[in-house]
Amino acid sequence: MPGDSRYVVHEGCDHIFFVGFLGAGKSTLARNLGALFHRPSVDTDRLVERALGLSVAEIFASEGEGAFRAAETRELRRLAGRKSLLVSCGGGIVERPENCALMREMGVVVFLDGDLADSLRQIRCPERRPDLGSAEHAAEVYRHRRPLYEAASDLRIDIRGKTFEQVASEAGQLLWERGLL
Repeated sequence: MPGDSRYVVHEGCDHIFFVGFLGAGKSTLARNLGALFHRPSVDTDRLVERALGLSVAEIFASEGEGAFRAAETRELRRLAGRKSLLVSCGGGIVERPENCALMREMGVVVFLDGDLADSLRQIRCPERRPDLGSAEHAAEVYRHRRPLYEAASDLRIDIRGKTFEQVASEAGQLLWERGLL
């Protein structure tokens, strides 16, 4: 209700972007917080899949990572026309500085910071993760991306050793206290 100080009124684009390594729980967190706080959630990987009519693995195999990253940036730009989204970002979205700048312009970036071992345990369909490869390659990708997540983020939530319920509660409380939800 307008004028009621109990409601947060956001001007312009006010998305919350969840970034982190594969298997950090970004999609589940965005969906659950969206349901709890009555905000729509989207997943950048699913947006790219819909736009190109192929799965992430198929895009990587047939068109290459460059084509996937270009589509990812296009879909991210399209979010500027929407309001109040909880956005689960693909693990590699931070590979392009342009994406990091776009996310910061459109809202707040939250880094779900976990260990590589935890992420690897959480990944249910490794065949759908074409940029992961072997355990050694995954470790290399993790070491490369972690500082990119840190640099891109406004807020960090340590997810190590926590249940999903604990992470969701901490994220909801942090975002609520800052007037973002």
